[in-house]
Amino acid sequence: MSIAILIVFVLGYIAIAFEGVIRLNKAAIALISGVLCWTILFINSPQTEMANTALEEHLATIAGILFFLLGAMTIVELIDAHDGFEVITGRIQTTDKRKLLWIVSIITFFLSALLDNLTTAIVMVTLIRKLLKDKETRLWFCGMVVIAANAGGAWSPIGDVTTTMLWIGGQISSWQVIIHVFLPAVTAILVPLLIAGRKMKGQLEFQTEEGLSNKPETPIRERNIVFYSGLGILLFVPVFKTLTHLPPYMGMLLGLGLIWVITEIIHSGKDEEDKNFHSVLYAIRKADTPSILFFLGILLSVAALEASGVLGSMAAQLDKTFNSSTLIVSLIGLLSAIVDNVPLVAASMGMYSLDQYPPDHFFWHFLAYCTGVGGSILIIGSAAGIAAMGIEKIEFFWYLKKIGWLALVGYLSGILVFLLLQFAGF
Repeated sequence: MSIAILIVFVLGYIAIAFEGVIRLNKAAIALISGVLCWTILFINSPQTEMANTALEEHLATIAGILFFLLGAMTIVELIDAHDGFEVITGRIQTTDKRKLLWIVSIITFFLSALLDNLTTAIVMVTLIRKLLKDKETRLWFCGMVVIAANAGGAWSPIGDVTTTMLWIGGQISSWQVIIHVFLPAVTAILVPLLIAGRKMKGQLEFQTEEGLSNKPETPIRERNIVFYSGLGILLFVPVFKTLTHLPPYMGMLLGLGLIWVITEIIHSGKDEEDKNFHSVLYAIRKADTPSILFFLGILLSVAALEASGVLGSMAAQLDKTFNSSTLIVSLIGLLSAIVDNVPLVAASMGMYSLDQYPPDHFFWHFLAYCTGVGGSILIIGSAAGIAAMGIEKIEFFWYLKKIGWLALVGYLSGILVFLLLQFAGF
């Protein structure tokens, strides 16, 4: 059974990678793969009720991620519909590709720590699409956004779902993970940025608003209200989670409801035609539904791998084969580029107890770094990458060829800094 599920997952993975060749939408492939994996699990399960319980548990987690994604995408689309990003783009003075790449990457790195890598990737990729005209340049910028978002999320307890899991589980404390992971995370983005910056030469051609003449111009007051309200709501989500201990998607849904009310009040005196382009319903229609379905299919497949025991067996085999926790965690980080890092961290938390590795042990900080940054190596290795792939239609092999090796170099450089700091007793 486990082998059959693994075969379906690998075949689906290959089909997604060759999407441009076989010309089948990756969302359809992901959905088919996810359902087939669970079908095999159910057919071969001796107790259907146990399999059904496992599916319901995983679906609850997946639904939370999808609701979070839908809420974030809708808020970002609503800001865009009100021309809110002009608050940022209007302040960008440079047309130099290299300078702008540095500016975008640094903003992404720190914003990811405040929000989270998924929300930040959605915001920044949308901003890049709004700003840059040349497709190839946009792809490069989006690729660096994925690396920066994942690196920025790794050193913050609310920046990445796996770091949050370790924080809530008591494996790490907020201040200690910042102290120990920040410099390796900076290295993980700084090294790729130095290399990519050398390839960025010349001046930028900014995007124009052609083809949008039927969209009414947004008054500056309304634009500012929606932009700052939307940004404030996104920043409030991790605060809401910390205060209430509710899942992040609850804060995002609350924020969506609030900005819905705000926009309804702003446009209450207008007729339906004028309100249409500025409504939440319009933003929801513009949200990339195929990307959400693709995300659903991928997470269903990974959940089936976890429920069937494949991921647990992999973790146990790593522990048996390699006697070095440093090497094991490094390999888990590489594995997170192929398989979602959430079940990998969950399996690691189950395998290694707090008696073996006490809170804020090197092992847990290193695990937070590797699983957070390692997902950047492949475009479908992280939530940020999947979101960018869906929004900007980034091809798997383009990312692998142009960005993947940069992410790998940054990942390994960060590991080296991590080990040097550990050797120095920091």
